[in-house]
This record gives sequence, C-alpha cells and structure tokens, in this order.
Amino acid sequence: MPPRWRTTTAATVSAFGVIVGAAGIEHGIGEVLQGDVAPRAVVIESWPESEVFRVLGGEPAMTIVPSLLVTGMLAIAASLVFLVCAVTLVARRAIGPILISLSIGMLLVGAGFGPPLLGLVLGATATRVRTPPSWIRTRLPAGVRAGLARLWPWCFAAALIAWLAVLPGIVLFDRLARVDDPALVVPVLTFTALGLLLATILSAFARDSRDTGDLHP
Repeated sequence: MPPRWRTTTAATVSAFGVIVGAAGIEHGIGEVLQGDVAPRAVVIESWPESEVFRVLGGEPAMTIVPSLLVTGMLAIAASLVFLVCAVTLVARRAIGPILISLSIGMLLVGAGFGPPLLGLVLGATATRVRTPPSWIRTRLPAGVRAGLARLWPWCFAAALIAWLAVLPGIVLFDRLARVDDPALVVPVLTFTALGLLLATILSAFARDSRDTGDLHP
C-alpha cells in the first residue's frame, strides 16, 4: 500500500503550486528589470512599459519594500521557495501553514495579487493533504462523493487548461488578436479558472475520502 500522503489532494496542490510559483517569478522579473528605483506607491505595476502585458494592465502588484529591484528579487525568491515547497514538501504535516505564510510574503513583496491569492487557496487545501475534511464523509451522500471522485481527472484537466489560458494564454491571444475589452475578458477567465480549481479541490477531497477510508492523521 503506498504512503497515504500520496493523494489526489497532494497532486492538486503540487501541480497548481508550480503555476503559482512561476507566475510570481514572472512578476519579480518585471520588477527587477525596472532597476533600483523607489516605487511611487504601495500598489505598483510589474511590467508598466510592456506592450506584451498591456492586456493585464501592466500586471499590478504591491510592495512594502522601498526598491523595485529588491522587491523583484524578493518576489522571485519567495515564489521559487513556494514552488519548491509545493512540489517536494507536500507530504509534511506543516505544509499548509508554510504555503499560507509564503503566499502572504509573496503578496507583500511584489509577486502580484493573483498568485498569492491562489497560493492561499492551495495552502488551505494543503492542510487536508493527509486526511480529507470530515464533512466530506458526514455531509455528502455516498453517491455524491462517488460522482465527485470520478470527476477529479476531468476537473483537474479543465482547471489546468483554464489557468494556462489566463497566463500565458491571455497574453498570447492578445498578441495574435488584440483584446478590445480586457476588463471583461480577464475577470471572466480568471473567475472561471478559480471556479474550476475549487471544483478540482472538492473532487480531490471526495476521491481521497473514498481511497483512504477511515485513516486519520
């Protein structure tokens, strides 16, 4: 029998943790390229002069660091640590709080708003990597749990495609065919991707509840 931490929940956290880390690193690179200048406000743009990121409004972020160069370096470091932890430490009992703490750090040092938000969702999910929430078993009928468990591969694939459609998909599409109304397209795609991720997490809990039986942490 494989170790009980090798769950679909763990796989979900690791896969989307890579997306979080990569997106945060990309924010940091834009800030590093702006050089050792002071930000004009707490809220900044990671790529303010880039036509490539026009559709994303220059990729807003925030920082409490008085240098964009240092902000970018810290964003890259925090995002890289998040990625590594999500992939290699997903079995650890403390992985949830670790990812949550790193997400807060990413938010404060220029890794954008989307990546830290997604990181917080994954951190909360990671607290149940070893054992699914009890309400999955006590509140959901067996038939519903079984149906959700079967849906996990489909939800996972759809969520992965949706997040890749957000980034780099939106940027690539804008380069090929200009997006006339980014304020409409970007939120719709983002909320769709977030909804699919939540469905993936729920189905992962249901699948692990089926597979782990009565195991406890």
